[in-house]
Amino acid sequence: MRGRELIRRYLLKLTGPLLSRGASETILPQPSNILVIRPDHLGDLLFATPALRLLRHSFPDAHITCLIGPWGESVLRGNPHLDEVLLCPFPGFTRQPKPSLLQPYALLLTLARELRTRGFDTALILRFDHWWGAILATLAQIPHRIGYAIPEVKPFLSYAVPYEGKTHEVVRNLLLVAGLAGVKLEDVTPEKYPLEFHFTPEDAAYVDKLAGPGPFVAIHPGAGWPVKLWLPEKWAVLADAIAQKWHRKVVLTGSASERPLTEEIARRMRSHPLNLGGRTTIGQLAALYSRCELVIGCDSGPLHLAVGVGVPTIHLYGPVDPELFGPWGPKERHRVVRADMECIPCNRLDYRDEELSAHLCVKAITVEQVLATVEEILTPSSGGFYGHLERSK
Repeated sequence: MRGRELIRRYLLKLTGPLLSRGASETILPQPSNILVIRPDHLGDLLFATPALRLLRHSFPDAHITCLIGPWGESVLRGNPHLDEVLLCPFPGFTRQPKPSLLQPYALLLTLARELRTRGFDTALILRFDHWWGAILATLAQIPHRIGYAIPEVKPFLSYAVPYEGKTHEVVRNLLLVAGLAGVKLEDVTPEKYPLEFHFTPEDAAYVDKLAGPGPFVAIHPGAGWPVKLWLPEKWAVLADAIAQKWHRKVVLTGSASERPLTEEIARRMRSHPLNLGGRTTIGQLAALYSRCELVIGCDSGPLHLAVGVGVPTIHLYGPVDPELFGPWGPKERHRVVRADMECIPCNRLDYRDEELSAHLCVKAITVEQVLATVEEILTPSSGGFYGHLERSK
């Protein structure tokens, strides 16, 4: 067992019984100063937005603060349901080289001291397994701490909501807020509880100047984990087929670190895409997607951003279960494409580089599969684009 895991287990075993002493047994009827803790990145933060809206609706007069990673600031900074956003480089979520063994626990003590001065009466541990956040809320002496009844988290909670594993992440977040508010959720659908993101007029003006007139089909080929990636040559064939058949301008999007990937795809294409890899902020990307007829990509946060601004999407899924983390929107507008493999979903992402060649669940998706889905969205009344492509061989 690795040293980090040994320290974590020892800390949980030692501190759970100690820190849970004196925990209250009832939820504060009307919390006035709420801290929401969510350490994740773009997609999971967007999945939290329906819960934030429900939280504000349930407690309209409360001061609501969200503690997130600096990587998520642009996602929630303009959220109308929050009064304040605080930043923390959550251990395990930075996607940077691992710090020293003791650094995560030193950060716990430092941040807890800071939070203690803010007088929070309620903490919502919005990620179901975030034991670090639950300990943080306890050390910060926040009296009412609500989260899910996960063994590693429950000892640090004053109120634990029963955990249902086979539940979409959006619903999971909503259930936690409903538990705090003491309300029963009914008719939990994407139409009633949509994702939410707000871009600015400046974002829209930037896109107008950068991209010019449409219509656009956007392709976002990047993802947070290598095992989620499709092959660049397949993206190039797909993009050329879209440009040829539907006469749409293909836009390639990505972060600055994904710019080499979008450049490789552009080099492989016969047609000429608009390569915006590394040239947009999250807000500008949302504004761009809002002007697209379709956004296609791997299982990634930007695809959920496209869902949030109401654009049809096609998601290439592999190891992750779309029933839990798939697009949160009407199924006829937001499609999932998967390879036919018995091993999926395994819900494992942390494969080493030398292991990736044996895990082909995304790479096994064919261009034909994706184009057939594009056909259904862009020309739903047709008999299927790929039928005559097959005959032309």
